[in-house]
Amino acid sequence: MIMMCTAKKCGIRFQPPAIILIYENEMKGKTRQRIMPVRNFSKFSDCSRAAEQLKNNPRHKSYLEQVSLRQLEKLFTFLRGYMRGQSLAETMEQIRRETTVDPEEDLNKLDDKELAKRKSIMDELFEKNQKKKDDPNFVYDIEVEFPQDEQLQSCGWDTESADEF
Repeated sequence: MIMMCTAKKCGIRFQPPAIILIYENEMKGKTRQRIMPVRNFSKFSDCSRAAEQLKNNPRHKSYLEQVSLRQLEKLFTFLRGYMRGQSLAETMEQIRRETTVDPEEDLNKLDDKELAKRKSIMDELFEKNQKKKDDPNFVYDIEVEFPQDEQLQSCGWDTESADEF
């Protein structure tokens, strides 16, 4: 029998460590709470790996289908911050820094793992801000006039002639 459930809220309990999911049972229409204990997790643990393991755990898999991996990673980051003795505000600031992309940062200097992380953050932000045809304030073919306050600067690369090469 397949259990149909809709996730309503997902949170963390620090003592003893557990992920708590409040969900609605589709068959019976009842709201229930599932406590998933977090074992073998320390202040040195990898949050993304722990989130993947919990999401793929056969006992919890059907309940966590609607919970994003990113949300589980954030909850594990809160738990790790608590274990390290950080305040909630410090942990939230750390998560904010890790989940935003600094426009001044040179992405060419990042290793492959960090670059993939930044790209996924940008993709997520794009999907969130994207206007779709079904949106109520969707307008097709918008034309925008940009103000010409200052004289356009020409670049050196486009003024040279092709026969100089």
